[in-house]
Amino acid sequence: MKLSCAQEELSRVLGLVGRAVPRRTTLPSTQNVLMVSEGSSVRLSTTNLEIAITTWMECAVEEDGACSVPAALLTELVNSIPPGEVHLSVNQEPANMHIESGRFEASVNCGDVNDFPPLPTVEETVAARISADDFRTAISQVAFAAASDESRPVLTGIKTEITGQNFVLAAADGFRLAVHTGKLQTPFTETIDVVIPARTLEEVARVAGDLRNSQGEIELSVTPAKSQVLLRLPNVVIVGQLTQGQFPDYKQLIPDSKDSSCNATINLESVSRAARTAAILARDSNGIVRLVFMPADDNGTLQISSSADEVGENQEEIDAQVIGEASKIAFSSRYLIDVLRNMPGTEVVIETSSPSSPGVFRPVADDSYVHVVMPMFVRW
Repeated sequence: MKLSCAQEELSRVLGLVGRAVPRRTTLPSTQNVLMVSEGSSVRLSTTNLEIAITTWMECAVEEDGACSVPAALLTELVNSIPPGEVHLSVNQEPANMHIESGRFEASVNCGDVNDFPPLPTVEETVAARISADDFRTAISQVAFAAASDESRPVLTGIKTEITGQNFVLAAADGFRLAVHTGKLQTPFTETIDVVIPARTLEEVARVAGDLRNSQGEIELSVTPAKSQVLLRLPNVVIVGQLTQGQFPDYKQLIPDSKDSSCNATINLESVSRAARTAAILARDSNGIVRLVFMPADDNGTLQISSSADEVGENQEEIDAQVIGEASKIAFSSRYLIDVLRNMPGTEVVIETSSPSSPGVFRPVADDSYVHVVMPMFVRW
């Protein structure tokens, strides 16, 4: 194989497919990038056996061929080359890639192309079309709520439902639940109901963010056997394994707003800052942050506090529009900060019914997102 391309473009595509290269592995070939010439372009692919990323780069191909070269090493070398034209040529005996650019040249040993893991393929099926920007937003609002503990594998995934004109992403770890509902680009006549690993969708979001045209669309489809998911982005294809198992009925986990005894609307920046401050002392008290909502004729207040017996205590009061009864509840500081950090808009609504019942967080005048957090039990 022999080709020429721009250093900037080669660096970009290597960084993109490099996201699927495992840092540690018992299969050395998964740390390589497979490069195959195709007409006036070269196809680059990587896989960690759970997810595979493939992209294409326009270039001047002088000789067709293929090679499997260490992804991290090639990326580091290309990134160190000044902008300009890069010439790549692959020799078979010994198997290596020769890199030239200006007065720079290097040689990198290649692996056997036949040892590169077979790339997963997905049969062509009807695909749902979603705005790439909307899908990135949805992923960012739910992925952090997925479990990191592998003891319940299904909770490390994101429930993905697509039908009609809507798509829903839901993630839960047993202590919190995040749900985002969005619109499709075009109506979808089929139904998709699967669990996609959170890591896979997080990579999709990162790749979509790296693309020059983040305003494009994503096409999502699954195999008939519901074992793999295919996501097509502009000039990028991502294939991932699906998580098997029964995801909890998340709809039953969201308390009805009508059942709340206290409804508080608060400036998001103010409550976020107060929560971060309370978390400082909460580090020495199991991360407990207490919230007390107090209604008033003219407005109301939210008191956020934390304490640690051997360290100290803090308390802050901020304005809030409190409707209903006075209420108090305690949350994990990490969970509280997480939901506020990912809440859209400038104001947040917090609904509570008792210190032992879940708290519900919603953006104001926006029913596309809801987050439920289990309380921590404390002595008041």
